[in-house]
Amino acid sequence: MVFINNKDDVNRKKTIQLQLEKIKDGLSRPPEIKSMKILKVGVLGSGLMGHGIAYVTALAGIKVVMIDTSQKNVNKGLSRIKTILNDSYNKGFISKEMIEDVISRINATHDSSKLAGCDLIIEAVFENRELKSKVISDSEKFLKSNGILASNTSSIPITSLSENLINPEKFIGIHFFSPVHKMKLVEIIKGEKTDSETLAKAFDFVIKIKKVPIVVNDSRGFYTSRVFERYTGEGMALLAEGNSAQAIETAGKNAGYPVGPLAVIDEINIGLAADIRDQGWHDLEVEGKDLPRGPWDDVIDFMTKEVKRTGRASGGGFYEYPKGEEKYLWPELNNYFPLTDKPLDEKEMIDRFYFSQVIETIRCYEEGVLTKVAEANIGSLFGWGFPAFTGGTLQFVNTYGIKEFKKRSQELSENYGDRFSCPQLIDEMINDGKTF
Repeated sequence: MVFINNKDDVNRKKTIQLQLEKIKDGLSRPPEIKSMKILKVGVLGSGLMGHGIAYVTALAGIKVVMIDTSQKNVNKGLSRIKTILNDSYNKGFISKEMIEDVISRINATHDSSKLAGCDLIIEAVFENRELKSKVISDSEKFLKSNGILASNTSSIPITSLSENLINPEKFIGIHFFSPVHKMKLVEIIKGEKTDSETLAKAFDFVIKIKKVPIVVNDSRGFYTSRVFERYTGEGMALLAEGNSAQAIETAGKNAGYPVGPLAVIDEINIGLAADIRDQGWHDLEVEGKDLPRGPWDDVIDFMTKEVKRTGRASGGGFYEYPKGEEKYLWPELNNYFPLTDKPLDEKEMIDRFYFSQVIETIRCYEEGVLTKVAEANIGSLFGWGFPAFTGGTLQFVNTYGIKEFKKRSQELSENYGDRFSCPQLIDEMINDGKTF
């Protein structure tokens, strides 16, 4: 397969730009709802995500109340915001006056009564259903009469988080990506009861803070988390099969991803991935559904439970992070994940990275989680860095050739399991002569 020549590259860039403009112009915004101003935003939590959300909101000229459980914690969040601002100043991007201006808009406090009169309150606490549900329901009383509530959850279904709310129709998911001040995409998630006005207000807020909004329907993992984790999962599966960590990482970068899958999961934190997985398993068990397992689960369990290496933030994961020096792969990996005498070639690894994510995207589209092809493509490019030269996850299928895509999926499924099984939608599109 040859993906690209100069003419293809020009056409791809034009297509991406057109899709991006359509999204920003309101592709999934309810057209009947007038634009609404947001003057005051509350952010529940000042940690990794919370301080970033507060920063981009204040930078856009909106007043922010950043809340945490203690003044000590919230001061740490404010300190992180000042670090971002000072870095921008040192690079010549902003002035001293702008730093003072942004900070003046942020009320960093542990006093939740300061949330009174917010147009929007965004929950950004730890990824735990009970905790999130509590802080969300506790904050509802502080909203303006026409205000809305949002969760920054990356995986917990929005509808389930709205169960204790008086007005669940005023609740929505606004999922940011880390680091918030650098990542452009924001995934807006409609719950079963979310109304059009709430969706429009969330959309307008994302545009105001100069981010790219995609709108998806509610499900476990939504679109971005569900598809993104296929890359890291496949990287860990390859490791479990005895392929060298270095070869896996090199394949990921040569495929066009910003970094290798093991480096990515180190940054996210393997422990967090385990917590999100376990929460999902718990929910499925309560619902009486089967628990999905893959070879990556054994790797996650080993890293978190046996050697307790959960990622960069904890001092080491798949990589070592010596102070003041370049990171390098943990030398002990080969002892715990012995190398096979029949390693996969790089092309096979790359196909597994691509197809695992593209197939999961098609399933999201098939299930109605995604409703717009443009949002699937732009979401993959801006959300986690799916290789830009492909044009996005669904454009990948068009370029590859839909019949050829089905054939390759079947080959991968026979060799590596049902996760590569070709969705029924592809057969229907082949029969109807359609493409994405």
